[in-house]
Amino acid sequence: MDGIVTDLIAVGLKRGSDELFSAGFINGPSTMSNSTSATANGNDTKKFKGDWSPSSPSRVLHIRKIPNEVSETEVLSLGLPFGKVTNLLMLKGKNQAFVEMASEEAAVTMVNYYTTVTPHLRNQPIYIQYSNHRELKTDNLPNQARAQAALQAVNAIHTGNMAMSGTGVEGALLAGQSPVLRIIVENLFYPVTLEVLHQIFTKYGTVLKIITFTKNNQFQALLQYADPMHAHHAKLALDGQNIYNACCTLRIEFSKLTALNVKYNNDKSRDFTRLDLPSGDGQPPMDTSMAAAFGAPGIISNPYSGAAGFGPALGFPQAGLSVQAVPGGLGHLGIPHGAVAGRLAMAGMGPCTANTVLLVSNLNPEKVSPHWLFILFGVYGDVHRVKILFNKKENALVQMADSNQAQLAMSHLNGQKAYGRVIRVTLSKHQIVQLPREGHEDQGLTKDYSTSPLHRFKKPGSKNFQNIFPPSSTLHLSNIPPSITDDDLKNLFGSIGATVKAFKFFLKDRKMALIQLASLEEAIHALIDLHNHDLGENHHLRVSFSKSTI
Repeated sequence: MDGIVTDLIAVGLKRGSDELFSAGFINGPSTMSNSTSATANGNDTKKFKGDWSPSSPSRVLHIRKIPNEVSETEVLSLGLPFGKVTNLLMLKGKNQAFVEMASEEAAVTMVNYYTTVTPHLRNQPIYIQYSNHRELKTDNLPNQARAQAALQAVNAIHTGNMAMSGTGVEGALLAGQSPVLRIIVENLFYPVTLEVLHQIFTKYGTVLKIITFTKNNQFQALLQYADPMHAHHAKLALDGQNIYNACCTLRIEFSKLTALNVKYNNDKSRDFTRLDLPSGDGQPPMDTSMAAAFGAPGIISNPYSGAAGFGPALGFPQAGLSVQAVPGGLGHLGIPHGAVAGRLAMAGMGPCTANTVLLVSNLNPEKVSPHWLFILFGVYGDVHRVKILFNKKENALVQMADSNQAQLAMSHLNGQKAYGRVIRVTLSKHQIVQLPREGHEDQGLTKDYSTSPLHRFKKPGSKNFQNIFPPSSTLHLSNIPPSITDDDLKNLFGSIGATVKAFKFFLKDRKMALIQLASLEEAIHALIDLHNHDLGENHHLRVSFSKSTI
């Protein structure tokens, strides 16, 4: 197996002799038979030792640190989004494999992608590099029957031949698998919109429908692919990955549903095969240019078209996941990102991506005030200015500290019910909220909060950044003085008309507690009314939405 040994020796020269020992190949050449070898055509082993370079492209890729229990199908899934895989060599005893792509261009695209995104199998990082081989020959190798069967099964599915023989390979079972994925986004620090999910998941196949929702205080989505194999590849590649740096972790499983029924095309749900659907809930319908940008199946005709099918990489700086632009996809739409870089606009996006001003509509004009908008939107960022429109008091402008906080507030508060009205939150066309000119009175409808001591996120590295959750009927209370009892807090919430369903202090810290109210709307009202409430002893109550339940 001289050719394979050469790759491993080269790896050892590059990374140190410890990996040669772990690979078990230091004494390999003298004990292995050349009659059962995988060799690179026309290449001399001795030449490889001197000429090996990790940057020399080849359509054969060397994969290391593969977990023991990983199947051949899972290894194949690493390459399938980038093009056809023409051969596979598994060295399970050495936790390594070689994957041969149909073209060098496909291999280059794959390596470039996994250079910015550490690939994982079974939640363990693996390593991919170019091999010395130009071609794999595995015809005479023992113990490769499963690898070849998996390769044939996957290729049969890709070519539309579902009449596969009973090989027992995982890939053969995909015919009965659901094309619908259930996606949970954990540690939701930055907003994850329907468009963000579409951009990420389109890389692995044609996305037909998406429905987003909040359940158990977690942002979730159901996403339907055109083919179960696409869902399989996406789950293997994306489960456990972070969308942004150290946050927004994807947890993916197969749904019991086999198809999604989407009634409206809006920011919560989308049927990409039915651009004629209404927006629902009084939202403006999607205009023609936007609809064309999303595209129906057929615009992205072949998600596995290799290097030629991929546009420039659209990476999130220092992010956990980099996304490729696919023809017909959402390459021109902005995906918000605030880790380190502050913001990122995708190719073609103008300055509007950085908008910090939100338009809040359908407010209750009898209840609305700049203060309660400041408190509510302040859960998701530092509010600098609020303006209630003089002649249309059901509408207001809220200016956040930066565009990421604006996106975060919009994603969490749009569609929530406050004071009997379902409020709508969108990006405003205004770039700033203007204060009244000197001498002009606006009846207190415009307020500047840029220097407010109540900002939650003014301190860099504050723990508040780690505790941002969707609105919930369970509230997290903190900064409680020792003299305050559970009855005191229950009575306080009862005094504003809230119904307390459950309450408990934290066992290890009685400065904090959880309180569950009768409804989500009651919790929103309670947060607005009681955040910063003076409890005495120089303690002001801090109220946030909780991810936990009692």
